[in-house]
Amino acid sequence: MQFVDIKNDIAFRKIFGNENKKMILISFLNAILQLEGEDRVMSITIANPFQLPILQNFKASIIDVRAKDFRGNTFLIEMQVADVLGMDKRLLYYTSKEYAGQLVSGEKYTELNPVIFIGIFDFDFTKGKEYLSHHAICNVKTQEHVIKDMNFYFIELPKFLKPAKELDTITEKWIYFIKEAENLQLIPENVDDEGLKEAYVDANKNTWTKEELDAYDYAAIREQDGRGRIAIAEQKAELKGLQQGLQQGLQQGEEKKEIEAVVGLNKIGLQNEKIAEALNISLERVKKILEHHFNKN
Repeated sequence: MQFVDIKNDIAFRKIFGNENKKMILISFLNAILQLEGEDRVMSITIANPFQLPILQNFKASIIDVRAKDFRGNTFLIEMQVADVLGMDKRLLYYTSKEYAGQLVSGEKYTELNPVIFIGIFDFDFTKGKEYLSHHAICNVKTQEHVIKDMNFYFIELPKFLKPAKELDTITEKWIYFIKEAENLQLIPENVDDEGLKEAYVDANKNTWTKEELDAYDYAAIREQDGRGRIAIAEQKAELKGLQQGLQQGLQQGEEKKEIEAVVGLNKIGLQNEKIAEALNISLERVKKILEHHFNKN
């Protein structure tokens, strides 16, 4: 078998946005949110099911998969391969917009249902060491969780380091699938969840159509272009910083020489006006240098 890169936009949406295999998304949600018993997601409606894009009009999406369960809870699942400026504000904006968008004019606030954002990041997003973290609106002092309708779950793939043989929970097995599937040749033997098994089957590149593979390759190229633009921007920023540092250093060196010259000429008895004329600087500058020098000493 040859599996696709799950982090690829097309692959991610094809696997998790498949209307005909909702068990995949249901299994993923229950695993990541660690839902048990009556809290488990039993059925789901995918609001933006996967459709093969027209390549020339193919643009990056913001929310990769949007779904709603039988209780009315909305799930926003997003895959991000690179950090961008204002990521925290953007995800809060889209989650808040989704929450408020449930109501039309005249409806009651009591009709609002929870919105859960799941961000899968191929970079470190938080300072903690946890590869899966849950963020909610709590009392800072007591941690009391009164406002419950908005929750954020972050999966940070670089922090997940477990090999296949050490995977114990279904949560770990799902994260391993997203991070490592493209590097595998076979479905791991310890995969016993039907939804995850089906995800591996759907990720088998040999079962994809030519059109799907073309879209997959195009998304990979676009992703590489995006990474390249970020790398170039970082290089330019670094170069600019070096240039500014060099210029500042030269400027500081010139100022030091100027100060030493003013103080030296003053010590041999030269008047301030003559010092200014000799060094081609203003009289005010001479006075300021000498005042600072003698006050310091």
